[in-house]
Amino acid sequence: MRGREELERLFGERAKAPRDRGSVDLLVVRVAPGEHRTPPRGQLDREQGLVGDRWAAGWRWGRDVDRQVTLMMTTVAELVCDGQPLHLPGDNLLVNLDLSSDSLPAGARLRAGSTVLEISKKPHTGCKKFVARFGLEAMEWVNDESGKARRLRGVNCLIVEPGEVCVGDPIEVISR
Repeated sequence: MRGREELERLFGERAKAPRDRGSVDLLVVRVAPGEHRTPPRGQLDREQGLVGDRWAAGWRWGRDVDRQVTLMMTTVAELVCDGQPLHLPGDNLLVNLDLSSDSLPAGARLRAGSTVLEISKKPHTGCKKFVARFGLEAMEWVNDESGKARRLRGVNCLIVEPGEVCVGDPIEVISR
């Protein structure tokens, strides 16, 4: 497991994520605790979230629409996973897009495939599984003051317009 300083150094060495238009790099359907599928495409639905994902079953926070779909920057997932499968953080979409609060304030809207998502006000800070998989220092790195501002742990979203999203689709900011 990488320490905070190493994670920050490696993050700084990576190319910056695009601010306006990037890509969907991975879809993750959380079937059960610790069981994830990574299909090439998925349906986003207002009632079910990412179809097949356990969000629809009321997992953890109930069916909180402000937490229907979670996004994480692919670069951050690559760093914390450190060679482990990229689905392990458990976020529904890994994206090559700047998710920072400066770039995407709450209420900002994104188009991913044919769906529209809205950035939620509810912070995404991780859980004990994140610590177990990647270590306390990784959790501290994504949640320190700078990590929170850059939203290294990711963002919660709600589905504004349902539709399909595929690995390789563009994800673009449509309003800030």
